[in-house]
Amino acid sequence: MKIRPRILIALAAATLTIAASPHNKSTHHHIKALSPDRIEALQTGAGAGYALPAELNGYPGPRHVLDLADALHLTQEQRQETARLFERMKAEAIPMGRKIIQQETDLDALFRHKRADETGLFQLTSAIGASEARLRATHLKYHLIMADMLTPPQRAAYSRLRGYGSH
Repeated sequence: MKIRPRILIALAAATLTIAASPHNKSTHHHIKALSPDRIEALQTGAGAGYALPAELNGYPGPRHVLDLADALHLTQEQRQETARLFERMKAEAIPMGRKIIQQETDLDALFRHKRADETGLFQLTSAIGASEARLRATHLKYHLIMADMLTPPQRAAYSRLRGYGSH
């Protein structure tokens, strides 16, 4: 049997298109709707953009303050308190992140097993939304606390060092 060149080209193009699909990569981990980076952020308590409104408006986060401690000329007391804040934030955020991962797993399973209905879908997505809101509020709360710990010149330096201009 002889395969025509056009058929080979069409098959090659189709294979490349499928391989390049951004959704194709999502099928290689257990929660199709969450990227590996997002799962890692939820598991480790990382900010993942939850506190961006605070961050971009002059409310620094503890993780980045620790990263910039020398440049911000933090006192030893500020360093220690910032480290404690960061650990407290993670201690609150990690269980919340794990809960969201479980809820997303449940949502994925609902569709994977063809058991989705409007009532169950609404209940589960509402619960996920509430969990996301709690996690976001937690991250934002620590930005508020952190801003109060820094002096105005330190906050200005933080914004400048992070590339946000003057806030």
